[in-house]
Amino acid sequence: MNGLLIGRSAELEALVRVLDAAASGVAGTALIGGDAGIGKTRLVTELSAEARERGFHVLVGQCAELGDALPYLPLIDALREPSIRPAVESRPILRGEVLDGGGSGLTQQRLFGSLLELLGEVQPVLLIIEDLHWADRSTRDLLIFLSRMVQRGQVCVVGTYRTDDLHRRHPLRPVLAELQRLPTVSALELRPLGADDMSRFIASLGDAPSMVLSQVVERAEGNPFYAEELFAAAAEGSGESMPDGLASLLMSRVELLSEEAQSVLRAAAVAGRKVDDSLLREVTGLRVPEFEEAVREIVFRGLLRVDGYGYTFRHALLQEAVYTDLLPGERTRLHASFARLITSPAELAHHFLASHDLAGALSASARAGREAERVGAPAEAHRHYDQVLSLWDRVTEPEALAGEDRISLALRSAVMAADSGDNHRAVTQLRALPPSAEVNERLSYYLYELHHDGASVEAAEEAVSTAADDAVRARALATLARCLAWTSRHAEVSDIAAKALDTARLAGARDAETSALVTLAVYAENAGDHARAIELLDAAIAHPSGNLAIDLRAEFIRARVSYDNGDLPGAAAVAERGIKRAHDSGLSWSTYGTDLRFLRFLVHYVLGEWDQAESLAASFGARVGRVSEAILSSFALFIEVARGLPTVEDRLTWIEPFWNEPIASYMSRGLAAERALWQGDPDLALTHVHAVLDLMDGPDPGAIRIAATGLWALAELGRTDGADALIAQARLSFTTGPDGKPTALGPEGRAWMMRAEAEYARVHGDHDVARWKDVVAAFDYGFVYEIARSRWRLAEALLSTGERDAAQAEWSLARESAAGLGAAPLLEALEEFGRRARFSARTPSSGGGLTARELEVLGLVAEGLPNREIAERLFIAQKTVSVHVSNILGKLGVSTRGQAAAEGRRLGLF
Repeated sequence: MNGLLIGRSAELEALVRVLDAAASGVAGTALIGGDAGIGKTRLVTELSAEARERGFHVLVGQCAELGDALPYLPLIDALREPSIRPAVESRPILRGEVLDGGGSGLTQQRLFGSLLELLGEVQPVLLIIEDLHWADRSTRDLLIFLSRMVQRGQVCVVGTYRTDDLHRRHPLRPVLAELQRLPTVSALELRPLGADDMSRFIASLGDAPSMVLSQVVERAEGNPFYAEELFAAAAEGSGESMPDGLASLLMSRVELLSEEAQSVLRAAAVAGRKVDDSLLREVTGLRVPEFEEAVREIVFRGLLRVDGYGYTFRHALLQEAVYTDLLPGERTRLHASFARLITSPAELAHHFLASHDLAGALSASARAGREAERVGAPAEAHRHYDQVLSLWDRVTEPEALAGEDRISLALRSAVMAADSGDNHRAVTQLRALPPSAEVNERLSYYLYELHHDGASVEAAEEAVSTAADDAVRARALATLARCLAWTSRHAEVSDIAAKALDTARLAGARDAETSALVTLAVYAENAGDHARAIELLDAAIAHPSGNLAIDLRAEFIRARVSYDNGDLPGAAAVAERGIKRAHDSGLSWSTYGTDLRFLRFLVHYVLGEWDQAESLAASFGARVGRVSEAILSSFALFIEVARGLPTVEDRLTWIEPFWNEPIASYMSRGLAAERALWQGDPDLALTHVHAVLDLMDGPDPGAIRIAATGLWALAELGRTDGADALIAQARLSFTTGPDGKPTALGPEGRAWMMRAEAEYARVHGDHDVARWKDVVAAFDYGFVYEIARSRWRLAEALLSTGERDAAQAEWSLARESAAGLGAAPLLEALEEFGRRARFSARTPSSGGGLTARELEVLGLVAEGLPNREIAERLFIAQKTVSVHVSNILGKLGVSTRGQAAAEGRRLGLF
């Protein structure tokens, strides 16, 4: 199948089944519905290619918007296909009647049916009739006749139609209802493509910045044609404006409405995507009967849908096209009318601004921001506060309208930006404000989040020196202690944090108290006093501070301490609690909201619960537009690289613009290096490794894993140059914290250091069995995948020393584990090693190497279900089913779904 057909594999599979049935002598009909531009023609084009490969005659006819003037037009058009003309010409009765469209209706239908059956006796026939919504009555009758009467023979009929053109009285509706009751008729409705499929589709159109792709995905709402038009407009520099061709297409349906209905639709467009019934009636000023008649006409034409107590535009671009078509004065008048009638601050702000009432817009935006902040929507709050600030100098008495002064509101806006995950925006806003203790404390806090250690310390010290009251001073001291923790001044942390704690308790500043407790816990953890760290963190969590961002920091550090000390279940429990708090408070994209989600994913990954990890990773969107999103997306690469999933390439493409950000680089490029090694490209792996290490400022525990990956690459290349530098960086990071102070890492850090040392020895040709045994033991705190990878190297070392039986035993354990995890690249490497070593090939597990989820999927494949139905049955994404099917085919060594089912039965898997 053509790889450019994106997101329609299940639909194509269903159509191919109808095709195959026809090839075996069971005629059938398939009806494909969907909005204009959704991909019906693209799908039947792919089906035509499949049919030709199977030896079918493919006949294509197109209905035209001509009413009943030309009966049987698409059929006559289809039968002019050159490949079948000799068969028609050789039969005089068919030549005269069929091609000229003569004869009575029933006679003509029988002739068409006879011709198709006759052609089918020689070669299977696929008849495609496009745009049935324009079909004449004779063609509709013929479609019913063929579907009812032609049930034997190698004939397949496929029709397409636009669902958005099927108003309630459309003549095709009863035809579809009648046909869909027949057992030989299959019905498909093409839904909008999902976001991931749309991303892949748009990426196939050409290169563009990730933000452009993201905007096109959002605006197109799953419609490929709309996406193509929007992408082309963006490529031509038209920005977010509506392409002329697309606007004309959308407005052509609006122009069919009566003048009164068009007037109502224009008013609805000013309201936005959705509008309340009573509000729309008030704005139009129509009497109830006239209003309802106009709305009924609009709904009848499929331009608006009834949605609760109001109406929703069928597509956002339709609303945009109608809105853009408004005259300037008309637009202003309608916005002013809405502003007089609505009460929602956010909607009021929109309509006041559009009607040029700037004072009203500022006041409403300030109220909307506070409301969004109250309900836990920091991104919305930030947007509203920014709107207030942009209007501040354009109105009189802005402070009275906003209810607070400009600096306080700007500070609030910056905090909301950070809480929604945009620390860069927060820093930019704070730097534009006159310096004060409050401003500098927040500036320091967010600079630290962005790894600007020197600047963060400077801002915190300025905040401490200028604080006018104890509460502000306590916050500034707590932030200063946090910023110093990983600097050469780390010895000051304990005293400053203790001072912050005392000051906070005297001032009743709970947020500063919690912040100080967490920093003291980090200090204790770095000193090796894990019990004290946990005690301090539990005290911080026991009494919420009221500052949710600081409380989430406490939750994350508590979960991380448990994880670092090998308490994986404890880490998972705390992370789950923190994730819920972040979600409930709207802080899922804040620094620690993101970190908590990653930590929960990481616990699944380490424990070998890879189906759960993959399910979580699927929620880490690949279409990223800012740093926090890129970091979270990077985490998904752990499972996607380890399983060899096809989603890796797309995810890396979107993350690449953020490779100058240390955490995104460490995660994504570090894993891109592993992927390069699995793909046999150690030079590329080294490029990624050095890029990651170059971004690290001083010792960093993460450098140990990256160095181990680089040493693996050198071993593959048979080179020793550069190995000393890599192991030196790993050793420094193992013994020294980022602050230059001696540190003691937990079980994972120790295991990775042992791995790096063993890889360093391997670079120099030393396959040290004892070292690799120690590595296996070090990861035995629960890291299933790394145990398997280490057993692979241990097996190689044992074989090199002549301990063949022991080597095969380790190889078998690693192979069993890799198969159970679905770690396809590792399993492939182990199989290759096993072949070279001539180990006996035994099935790696009673499940044929399949995970529990893959066994479920295989069972449903064996029942003949397509991916969509499997996804519905198992409550997972269709894309995830596709990945599972690919893994199943690879593990069972087969190339088709039917072969997989047969092999599963042979192995007794179901």
